[in-house]
Amino acid sequence: MSFNASTSDWAGYLANEPWAGYVERVKQMPASRWAILALVNAPVLAILFNALWQKIAPRKATDPPVVFHWLPIIGSAIWYGNDPIGFFQTCQERYGDVFTCILLGRKVTVTLGVKGSNFVLGGKSTAFNAEGAYTHLTTPVFGKDVVYDCPNEVFMQQKKFIKFGLTTKNFRAYVRMIEDEVDEFMRKDPRFVTYQQNDINDWGSFDAIAAMAEITILTASRTLQGKEVREGLNKSFSQLYSDLDGGFTPLNFLFANLPLESYRKRDRAQKKMSDFYVDIIKRRRANPDAETHYDMIESLKEQTYRGGAALRDHEIAHLMIALLMAGQHTSTATLAWTVLHLASRPDVAAALYQEQVERFGNADGSFRAMEYEDLRHLPVLDSVIRETLRVHPPIHNIMRQVREDVPVPASLAAPSSKSGNGVYVVPKDTYVLASPIISQLDPRIWVNAHTWEPSRWSDSAGVAAQALRTYTDEAGEKIDYGFGAVSKGTESPYQPFGAGRHRCIGEQFAYLQIGTIVAALVRRVELRLPTKVPEHNYHTLILMPKDPKSVHYRRRRFD
Repeated sequence: MSFNASTSDWAGYLANEPWAGYVERVKQMPASRWAILALVNAPVLAILFNALWQKIAPRKATDPPVVFHWLPIIGSAIWYGNDPIGFFQTCQERYGDVFTCILLGRKVTVTLGVKGSNFVLGGKSTAFNAEGAYTHLTTPVFGKDVVYDCPNEVFMQQKKFIKFGLTTKNFRAYVRMIEDEVDEFMRKDPRFVTYQQNDINDWGSFDAIAAMAEITILTASRTLQGKEVREGLNKSFSQLYSDLDGGFTPLNFLFANLPLESYRKRDRAQKKMSDFYVDIIKRRRANPDAETHYDMIESLKEQTYRGGAALRDHEIAHLMIALLMAGQHTSTATLAWTVLHLASRPDVAAALYQEQVERFGNADGSFRAMEYEDLRHLPVLDSVIRETLRVHPPIHNIMRQVREDVPVPASLAAPSSKSGNGVYVVPKDTYVLASPIISQLDPRIWVNAHTWEPSRWSDSAGVAAQALRTYTDEAGEKIDYGFGAVSKGTESPYQPFGAGRHRCIGEQFAYLQIGTIVAALVRRVELRLPTKVPEHNYHTLILMPKDPKSVHYRRRRFD
């Protein structure tokens, strides 16, 4: 059959060939069958088109490279969600320190390394907006008119108000309170029944996250939250906290409101907890007494905005909820990781215990109470906490919404840039993301980067000490973002509490709380880990350990 045949010849050929019956059957196929075929094949065609489009679509010279992804809209979200560190490191090798990925429809430009963190965390708030990135997650949990539900300049004032409550006078009182709470917890909690039996030969066990979470909330409520909150830590409050905590998950970060029971529980709990704090505030205002309060509620009651307006009761209540929720997760994670590592390294735990003996030990084998000033003279404890925060920073990435086109500095983009001038541009209405953990685990910076080794912090000339100096002092350069002068810290490879404008103001309290709890625990028990240290669980907003995370303990002889 020649391809030059006439149309009639074609028709005759088709009619006489054996497969002509197939053509007729296709013509007679029911519409429902066509619909099913279309439904089945549409996703496949969409995936193929998405892959093809990434190869042939024109790209501006100033556009960062885009991470190849098969699934439209979903993009790289599955890979990123399961292993963000592996995802970032693989992309860094392939594309350099600057690249764009698609995460559930969001166009996110990632900038890695020290310069990448400095680009995002040191950027102007008019260009990189934290509220646009996080308010859909935090506002339903914290409440209205605070943190990311208010203009940035108002939030900076609120941070200053909180900072005013974190005084040295209060810290001196908090150390004793925290140690008392740890002691009472270990004497009464069923998880420490072996300790309570006063037998130095038997071993007990506890879940690292569950135990540290309870100790964290007990100590935070006794100190920052106030006596009414501590006294109200009953089953009802625990349920409220649990329901509110259920709204602080990756699902809530991606979707602010869904018709799910967990969302409804979150909203009901937020209202009840807000009312709980407002009631405390009103009772204090109505019945002032001579008792001294060292808590944050009392401090916030005294603060006024620049125009002279005092904080409203619901604003105080919502700031207290923010302190409770944010501090609880991060401190719990750091404590759990610290305990797990100490249990896996008896040599470090022994050095930590010996430091306690030398600083606080009495002749009869007992210990004197810790004081706030003591915490400045415990280098082993300090090294243990800092190393835990290096390897397991509670928050592994920080995101901002882009409000205007922002050029990426040539020094950051040049190594992999294909643009003529070596500069990429991050477009308006997208997102940027920094991941300090990538720098904190970078083998080009740290020796045995993935190994938990507290001794690295004792070398005054080493990388760790230099990174810490840059983070805390910045060669004397301080910036006031509206809540008091602080070190930028954006150019350090060590940023466990963020950096720049949104650096965590609870940093000092966190060190005090974690340090006192760890010291009190190590004084009382030996720790052992029957398994290896768990892997990271990336399916939680805060970097928690996976199972198994059971720690074995034995009462010390002279406790």
